[in-house]
Amino acid sequence: MMAQHGDLAVRVRGLRKEYGGVAAVDGIDLDVARGETFVLLGPNGAGKSTTVEILEGYRSRSAGEVDVLGVDPAHARLEWKARLGIVLQSSGEAGVYTVREQLAHFASFYPRSRDVDEVIAAVGLEEKATTRIAKLSGGQQRRVDVALAIIGRPELLFLDEPTTGFDPEARRDFWALIEGLKAEGTTILLTTHYLEEAARLADRGGVINHGRLIAVGHINELGGAEARVPIVRWKDDDGARHERRTARPAEVVTQLVQQLGGEPAELEVIRPSLEDVYLNLVGASNASAAPEAEEEFA
Repeated sequence: MMAQHGDLAVRVRGLRKEYGGVAAVDGIDLDVARGETFVLLGPNGAGKSTTVEILEGYRSRSAGEVDVLGVDPAHARLEWKARLGIVLQSSGEAGVYTVREQLAHFASFYPRSRDVDEVIAAVGLEEKATTRIAKLSGGQQRRVDVALAIIGRPELLFLDEPTTGFDPEARRDFWALIEGLKAEGTTILLTTHYLEEAARLADRGGVINHGRLIAVGHINELGGAEARVPIVRWKDDDGARHERRTARPAEVVTQLVQQLGGEPAELEVIRPSLEDVYLNLVGASNASAAPEAEEEFA
């Protein structure tokens, strides 16, 4: 059921951003409900970062309506910005202060900030609280970025490629942190190239390509039912490879065993993952965009 306007943290209609007459964002409609985690997926240059920067109030738009926490970001005041938490792709912190000093400084900007030591514990930096940020590892500095973003108790948290450069253990620790924020009711808008991360954290998601939102829905339903039909693959006695998409894979395997008198060689039953669905959506979008490009430059 579609959320009502008052239940939305983000509402976008007809969003467009042009550079020199070329649309980087081309007519996006998007809703993000309060309390949900929404992921934006798409190739580099697809329009994700431009869209998010408009929502954050850092970039102007060429056309469209944008409402974030009940305010148009283009005319937002400082009080509105204090309700946001933002983790950019790369940190801009100088690193001359210790973790605790930097967090205490940022906490002073907010009317109801979190306890500094509680935030340090939440991001797993207790042992590094008195260490200068410049001396931390890349993953630890990323944790500082998150700590700075959540110190003000944001209603809406923007995470732009938050775990780039993390090792697998650090990434999973970060996921647990985000799941804790989600449980507190924080609305989260995430961009990531890690499809496993999207599947783990997001309630819903959208795929952007060529500046357009080509798919949106529950994270387990993106692309529609057809995109998630299982695939049965096998080799016959002559070594030829076969593949069949079917909603009844067990039935197909049973028939194959009966026909061949035993289990087929290299038998696989594959249920398309979010990565498979994403790649198919982007591939189809690229194919449909190609004729337009050829016509434009003909």
